Amino acid sequence: MMVMTAKVDMKKTLLALAAAAALILSLILLLGGGNAEETSAPAVSGNDARVKFLTDLGWDVTTSPVESSQVKIPEEPSPVFTRYNALQISQGYDLSKFAGKKVMRYVYQINNYPGATDPVYATLLIYKNQVIGGDVTNTSPKGRIQGFRMPGAAAPTETTAPSVPETTSPETSLPQATQ
Repeated sequence: MMVMTAKVDMKKTLLALAAAAALILSLILLLGGGNAEETSAPAVSGNDARVKFLTDLGWDVTTSPVESSQVKIPEEPSPVFTRYNALQISQGYDLSKFAGKKVMRYVYQINNYPGATDPVYATLLIYKNQVIGGDVTNTSPKGRIQGFRMPGAAAPTETTAPSVPETTSPETSLPQATQ
């Protein structure tokens, strides 16, 4: 009977294991570590949370949505979607991450839009209880679609309102939703 033995250098083995662990960790971080779009958006797990999201931004809204429906984010971007998504990106959202997915759309009437004589609505786009986008639409003939920030409002602080970057919102039109 023949017995063979091998001498293993423990330092080299530990170094190889550490290098492999570092490679795996860097791949996880590089590839996003799973579903990052769900954790970066504000959580809204019901109507009260959606209303609170809007009121934290300074809006006085009706407590029940005037409309709720399921819509599909387009898989192929159209010029209208591209303009609407530019508005979303200016707010820190990006709908292209959700291409082809069905999301919930909730529309609330805003009661305190400065100088409004016609109805103004806030639209929230929700995916898995996370705000992934939305807008404020002034329906007057000279109205426009803008981001969530109230006109003339100062940037919200971390403790008082959801994080919505301060931007000058481009005027845009709403994309046609597919049901």
